[in-house]
Amino acid sequence: MIQRSHTKMARKPHVVVIGAGAFGGWTALYLLGRGARVTLLDAWGPGNSRASSGGETRVIRGTYGPKSPYTEMTARAFSLWDEHERKWKRRFLFRTGVLWMAASDEDSFERGSVEMLRAAKIKHQELLARDIAKRWPQINLDGVHWGIFEPESGYLVARTSCQAVMEAFRVQGGDYRPLAVLADELETGWKSLHLADGSTITGDKYVFACGPWLGKLFPKTVGGWVRPTKQDVFFFGTPAGIPMDDQSLPVWAEHRDRFRYGIPGNQGRGFKIADDTRGPTFDPTTGQRVVNPDSLRAIRGYLALRFPEMKNAPLLETRVCQYEQTPDSHFIIDRHPGAENIWLLGGGSGHGFKHGPLIGEMMSELVLGDKDPQPYFKLSRLGKRRPLGNWTAAAVDGRDPRMGSW
Repeated sequence: MIQRSHTKMARKPHVVVIGAGAFGGWTALYLLGRGARVTLLDAWGPGNSRASSGGETRVIRGTYGPKSPYTEMTARAFSLWDEHERKWKRRFLFRTGVLWMAASDEDSFERGSVEMLRAAKIKHQELLARDIAKRWPQINLDGVHWGIFEPESGYLVARTSCQAVMEAFRVQGGDYRPLAVLADELETGWKSLHLADGSTITGDKYVFACGPWLGKLFPKTVGGWVRPTKQDVFFFGTPAGIPMDDQSLPVWAEHRDRFRYGIPGNQGRGFKIADDTRGPTFDPTTGQRVVNPDSLRAIRGYLALRFPEMKNAPLLETRVCQYEQTPDSHFIIDRHPGAENIWLLGGGSGHGFKHGPLIGEMMSELVLGDKDPQPYFKLSRLGKRRPLGNWTAAAVDGRDPRMGSW
């Protein structure tokens, strides 16, 4: 394990960030902006198809249930996304609105979300089913009692924004190097990291933002708490002349018998829909990204129920991504317990992407200021919880499955 250098750092500290996804890329950019010398490493590049930050779109929303820090964090993330859109003169955030459909007026998750949205000053509306029906007649509202609508939320382009962060990082003087695939765990006494060209690199501080690979690289510290799971995503073709795209419908979510969500008609890819239920354990490096036929049948049945015009819609594309969520849905943002100069950053899963610029801002302050993270991000909070081998999608030590995955 690399230990802290005992030499005084009058020079710029050299920080090596491993992983160029939403967490690692933004962290590298913010560290650079605060005066560090930064090297960013990734085996396959920003937004690659193996990464959890790959693909085309991610939802950005503030509805997270009661007592969640992520609603307030989302409010700050909105500001940072807007700031970088203006600075780079590019568009990443599409404010189509987000509609959360609820079956009961007494659901504590939805009711608690309203309170948190109000406190964070995220615009929102409480809509009865009849109001939803008037606004979006394309939706069949059987079983829906009311909903939360966030008019200024929506979706982010994923791969595109990861690549834009990389471009800005390099323009501002950051050093990007292709990383050799890390096949071995890193808790047995490594001294340097091997690059794809055969050379090695050593830094003063390290941030491992390795997404689904984090548990494999640090099995003793993280491996029991981060398990990549296979998640199937589907894109259906919309009927000609029927308003089913992102100009006519919001991003939506519903916790019925299972939790499902979708992004209508975005980027010419068709009607995106996915089931949030955790899939089987998945290897992000070697896993074959082929969807399960049973998942497709279940999604078709739901699609026919909730969006009747899509009953016979053709399947245009599929995608397999992965989640790497912690048991309590909180991120891991902490020093490695065996080395103060190594930071572990992960557990973002689907819901981490929207927080990318905020995480970068936070990490630059923590790493360069030698500050401590919030307690709910520390590894120690997981010590009293059971390992992931025993957890289920429905309830993990009381975790609401809707709190943080998309």
